[in-house]
Parts: sequence; C-alpha cells; structure tokens
Amino acid sequence: MSKGGFMKDALILFAITLVAGACLGGVYEATKEPIAAANLAAKEEAYRTVLPDAASFEADDMTDVMASANAEVSGLGYGNVTVDEAAVALDGSGTPLGYVVTTTSKDGYGGAITVSVGVLADGTVNGIAFLTLAETAGLGMNADTDWKNQYAGKNVDAFAVTKNGASGENEINAISGATITSNAVTGAVNTAVYFAKNCLSQ
Repeated sequence: MSKGGFMKDALILFAITLVAGACLGGVYEATKEPIAAANLAAKEEAYRTVLPDAASFEADDMTDVMASANAEVSGLGYGNVTVDEAAVALDGSGTPLGYVVTTTSKDGYGGAITVSVGVLADGTVNGIAFLTLAETAGLGMNADTDWKNQYAGKNVDAFAVTKNGASGENEINAISGATITSNAVTGAVNTAVYFAKNCLSQ
C-alpha cells in the first residue's frame, strides 16, 4: 500500500471515529436528564416505600458524617459496604419520624446491591427497598420478594443471617441457594441501622 493510500485510510478512520464520538456525546446529552429524573423518581418511590407515613424527606449535606461513618463501618464486619445518602423523614407538621439511609454493598453475587432502609426514630427498621439488585434470577433476585420483610418491625443493633431457621429477633433466614446475596443485603441493612442509630440520632 502506498503512503498516500495509508494516509487516506487513516483520515477516513479518523473521520468515522470523530462522527461516532459526536453521536455518542449527543446521545449522552439527550438521555442524561431523563436518566437522572428516572433515578430520582426511583429513589423517592423507595423512600415512600420504607417510610410511607412521612410527608416529606429532608436531605442535608452529610458528606463529612458519611465519610466518618464509612471509616467506622469498615471495621464492623458488615462487608464492603458504604453509606451513600441519608434523609430525615418528617410528618406533616415537620416533626422527624425517622431516617431513610441508602447503602451499597459490593459483596453481591451479581454486583453491587443498593438498598434504602427506613429506620424509625426509636431505631426500629420500618422496611427496605432495593435501588440496585442484579442477582441470579430465581435465587438472589428472590431478595426482592417477601423475604425482605424479615427486617421490618425489628429493633436490633445488627442482623445475622442463618440457614437453620430464624429464632432470634436479630436473625434473618438466608435465601435458599443465595447465601452470598443474603449476607450482602444484611450487611447493607446493618450499615444503615448503625448509621441511623450512631451517626444521625445524636
């Protein structure tokens, strides 16, 4: 191939790459806002699911508190979990009812598991909702069924997964065939409970 032919091919490839990059940039810009709106709607739905009695949710800047809590949590044995967000749940008169804490466990079988946990002012878990769950169908995905209701209505410092049938207030029955998922979700819930009880309710 002549030098001129090589340069021509290189220029054509460059032009194609430039056009493709511009198209991808355009698609990103066009979809960025709808995706952000969908994520916000999913988060608000999760908040209302875990604390349905709240009239509103107030999220202050908790960057420093979360950074400190994440450093503490790393030594508690809950796995590779971080606190992502937190909001105070308020009733119609503006009185705090509790908190919604969103945490992410990177210990899931299929990837990261993000969960919002509603914790009442007295430390009782009111409910949990998944924002991200990509576990194995028929196994780990069963976390997003009635299984998740095991956490609700319990006021404990930490939950523990068991395969032998839950008998204690703090015990959670493992999902059959999905102990990794069960432990990851429980670690995420434990982190949220710890954060609500030790970092927010002081």
